Amino acid sequence: MKNRIKQLVFIDESGDTGRKISEGSSRFFVIGMVIFEDHDEALACDQRIELLKRELNKSKTFEFHFQNNSDKVRRSFLESIIPYSFIYFAVVIDKDPNKLVGDGFNVKESFYKYACHMVFSNAKPYLDNAIVVLDKSGSPTFQHSLKKYLNLRTSDGADTRNRLIKKIKQQHSHSNNLLQIADYVSGIINRKYQKKKNWQSYHKLISSKEMLVQKWPK
Repeated sequence: MKNRIKQLVFIDESGDTGRKISEGSSRFFVIGMVIFEDHDEALACDQRIELLKRELNKSKTFEFHFQNNSDKVRRSFLESIIPYSFIYFAVVIDKDPNKLVGDGFNVKESFYKYACHMVFSNAKPYLDNAIVVLDKSGSPTFQHSLKKYLNLRTSDGADTRNRLIKKIKQQHSHSNNLLQIADYVSGIINRKYQKKKNWQSYHKLISSKEMLVQKWPK
């Protein structure tokens, strides 16, 4: 039996896990998940992003980072990736102290793992033997625990042929163009819930790729 085509899944976040909103922590924490069903499609999109860097007279090491990019760069990036086949999910956690309760949310690692589990749960019907790439952050111990956490909670039984996730790895977003799409997704969704300037026009450009955005607590 031939190996099934492995999906490529990219995860990034926007905002922080801090609870002290009055002292500068973000109101919302967002995790975005981008799913490419086909390696060739992902490769073509990656190559288009490389070409866009040249078109914008940027260096090969330039990173498309939603928060730091100009409006012109943001729109150019979004318009460049839209022709390619991918979908996205996101989870938005509202850290309003009157809504979000529980001691576990005061621990960064627990907060992040819970949010990641939420987005994987929502995407579970669409996952099939996926290779998951996370933006590399945190200590090696945290990265190991997160991989273990996701592996245990996103598999369908012991049969490895039915695993939702084939592999989980970390890469720095500046060296992975497709992780930068996940950065844009999480950044745009965060901007939407903050009702910041131009959120409608950015969101409109990618809304056709949206499968589910869950806000929690409601």
